[in-house]
Amino acid sequence: MASAALYGFEGERLTRDEKAFFRDADPWGFILFARNVDRPGQVLRLTESLRDLMGRNVPVFIDQEGGRVQRFRPPAWRAAPAAARFGDLWDRDPDLALEAVRVNHCLLGAELIASGVDVDFAPCLDLPVPGAHDVIGDRAFHTKAEPAAAMGRAALEGLLDQGVLGVIKHVPGHGRAGSDSHLELPVVDADEDTLAQTDFAPFKALSDASMAMTAHVVYSAIDGDDPATLSSEVIGRIIRGHMGFDGLLMTDDLSMKALSGSFQQRAERALAAGCDLLMHCNGVRAEMVEIAHASPRLDGRALERAETALALRHTPQDLDFDAGCARLSALFQEAGLEL
Repeated sequence: MASAALYGFEGERLTRDEKAFFRDADPWGFILFARNVDRPGQVLRLTESLRDLMGRNVPVFIDQEGGRVQRFRPPAWRAAPAAARFGDLWDRDPDLALEAVRVNHCLLGAELIASGVDVDFAPCLDLPVPGAHDVIGDRAFHTKAEPAAAMGRAALEGLLDQGVLGVIKHVPGHGRAGSDSHLELPVVDADEDTLAQTDFAPFKALSDASMAMTAHVVYSAIDGDDPATLSSEVIGRIIRGHMGFDGLLMTDDLSMKALSGSFQQRAERALAAGCDLLMHCNGVRAEMVEIAHASPRLDGRALERAETALALRHTPQDLDFDAGCARLSALFQEAGLEL
């Protein structure tokens, strides 16, 4: 039984020391970053080596949203548009936008699965507001909840068409944050009714998603001390309660500067708050060792959620990639927009 952790690592191949650590730590999955990626064949060999090492079909994650957040980049891969471009299309014609999102995410899924990556940290369901930090910005589909939720569902459907699982993020909403949680701890002071009607709404609409990732953000109206990742009040009352999300809940990267304390403390607090899975991304061994010491074996309800999510993986549907790219461009052109 695997441990309740996802880890990143340093380069395009595992080192001998990394292999030894991962054999011992036995993580549930891995996450790739640009530092791990060169070309399609190399990534496929890498993902195959991860599964060979663990002796099972371990899930391999990546952040491949499009726009400024994509680890697979040209010239080896397609330059996918940012989510906000589909919001522009929605404002012209919602039906065209929904088809475009599905097509785009089918194409994303096809590129990922061809290299052995089967989980994407997308879609981003956050709702940006005026004056917020641009860490979300054009990564969001829309500023309104209904279109963001509709396009988010289309994104999940498009990925899954190619056998790739999506992860909704950053629950319960990062779009209102005034700072970047990679660098410091954001505090959102909006009242709970406002949050429920706006920020929380897309996540509630997609509460049947199989996986979600938390936000390292303090919502002072709910818990004035701890960010969502470490808050039993936010996770228990808002994410599991108000939103009704019962899928696999994983932390955002525990090495981000929004969090404080030792890495073992961060991990222990996240699990105590109600997260099912810990994620550590930067590949620093000493930090991962601390996470490993705090990471239990996946069991109970967390294991059930993990197994339910992975059971959704399937053989990709047939896809004419070039025809998909042409269709995507045509949908934008039909609305008078350039892709």
